Amino acid sequence: MKAILYDSSGKKKSEFSLPALFDSKIREDMVAKFFEVAKFSERQVYGPSPEGGKRHSASGTISHKRKEWKGHYGKGMARLPRKTMWRRGTQFHWIGAEVSQARGGRMAHPPKRLYAIRKINKKEIVIAVNSALASTFNKEYIAKRYSTLNVPAHSQVIESIPAKTKNVIEAVKLMFGEAFSLLIKSKQVRPGKGKNRGRKYKSNAGLLIVTGEDEKVNAKGFEVKTYSDLLISDLYPLGRLTLYTKKAMEEIAEEKNA
Repeated sequence: MKAILYDSSGKKKSEFSLPALFDSKIREDMVAKFFEVAKFSERQVYGPSPEGGKRHSASGTISHKRKEWKGHYGKGMARLPRKTMWRRGTQFHWIGAEVSQARGGRMAHPPKRLYAIRKINKKEIVIAVNSALASTFNKEYIAKRYSTLNVPAHSQVIESIPAKTKNVIEAVKLMFGEAFSLLIKSKQVRPGKGKNRGRKYKSNAGLLIVTGEDEKVNAKGFEVKTYSDLLISDLYPLGRLTLYTKKAMEEIAEEKNA
């Protein structure tokens, strides 16, 4: 597959032969499987402390025997672990503790902090990564992802990224044309109750810029990543518009040929 190589100002320079993996067959099932494995492997373990709700000096069993010290005989009280708040002779004031129905007690059925490990073969990972990268130059997947985009667009290759954000924006405008409106990251406050549930803001993905290992790029409004730092979540759903640098393409070719 061939693509147009642009110079740093966004003007057409020459034709560029893409690495062979961009011609590979796109396996949606493998990409979806790898995405699920990666998603569950990155989630944070959560659950209560093992000692939560159990730090009381409460008796485990309350006796109902007759004439027994601190017994419950004749008091019509349940056999509930209790902590003593005050005592007057043989009279006690107890408060339920430890058990789940008591205030400050343990949780009844908390998250167990254990997860089933999701597995995927190494060959399947290679197929998934190749498919995700190939989809960035596939017009069908790009049109499917950007359904609101009425003009044809696909990913591009640039010789090098300009140093200033202003120049990067000008170059991207020249290369992507009318699709530029979807490529700047925008962030807005979410409507509805989600604002109170830890997801106040919502934003679009914007343009992904993939650079070489030694290239330092600071382009505000775009997502910039080196090829080695790319995650499957950066390219999923398939067909994300991406701007590759020439050096990044060379690194992809070297890795796949190794």
